[in-house]
Amino acid sequence: MSFASSVKNELCRNNYEQCCIKAELAALCLINGSVQINSKQGIVLHVSTENATIAKRMFNLIKSAFGISGQIFVKKKKKLKKNNSYLVQVSGQENVEDLLKELCLLESNRGVKDRIHEQLLKKSCCKRAFLRGSFLASGSVNNPETSSYHAEISLNSESQCDYLIELCAQFGLEVKKTSRKKYFLLYIKDSDIIVDFLNVIGAHNALLSFENTRVYKEMRNNVNRVVNCETANLNKTVDAAQKQIENINLIDRYIGLDNIPQQLQEVAYMRLKDSSLSLKEIGEGINPPVGKSGINHRFKKIEKIANSIRAKSKPKN
Repeated sequence: MSFASSVKNELCRNNYEQCCIKAELAALCLINGSVQINSKQGIVLHVSTENATIAKRMFNLIKSAFGISGQIFVKKKKKLKKNNSYLVQVSGQENVEDLLKELCLLESNRGVKDRIHEQLLKKSCCKRAFLRGSFLASGSVNNPETSSYHAEISLNSESQCDYLIELCAQFGLEVKKTSRKKYFLLYIKDSDIIVDFLNVIGAHNALLSFENTRVYKEMRNNVNRVVNCETANLNKTVDAAQKQIENINLIDRYIGLDNIPQQLQEVAYMRLKDSSLSLKEIGEGINPPVGKSGINHRFKKIEKIANSIRAKSKPKN
């Protein structure tokens, strides 16, 4: 089960007040619903979802909250690795109109509104419920274990997207929008805001799971950064030591180490004795001790002598 599905299943297990049930159903109908005219059944309200738990929840809420019986149909998808589609259907003109009126979605000309009436979202809990219903309808959130944090809600129109952005702003949630083909997306990339959003819609168990995974992930990344940094520094030290040994051996072969200044001899012999010593350790082993920059300066002089030998021994054309 995906992380998004576990969030939705958690939301479907929670119980809410009657006013919040209306707001949640209104969002589901607004985003995933359509009203059609059927020759046999007259006016029919269809609300689709790919989550069986959400379909069952809608069916039960419509019946328990409004006394309206509906039906659930399962549509098998032929393509491989595709989820089934579940269709919650309410038939009959009176049932459909009564339900849409209760959800503040029916216009005076019997058309369906693109956004619900503010009367339905007077209370803060109902605004949370509407956001919750919107996420149940077309929301998703990446597993926090993946490389990037991302949560989104896909909307049918820009006005619906702007409407949700306004609601999110009332809870201090800074969300963004973009378009994808014929849809508009409300999306969140910031992990802190995703956590706040999960709290607003009531997915508290998912919030804790998200936070635990995020903390572990950040700790693991920090450890990896430290290890990578130390590995890079070690490789750099090893490469530098190898180059220093090559310079020292070249000098010893051509002019002899006894013929270079005493200060350079000290560091040269210490390097030949132990290639793993750092500049700091070499400096501490000299009497009197020399700082890291001083030892580095001496190796620069050794390199300069070695380069001079290379230039003289290079065959002329």
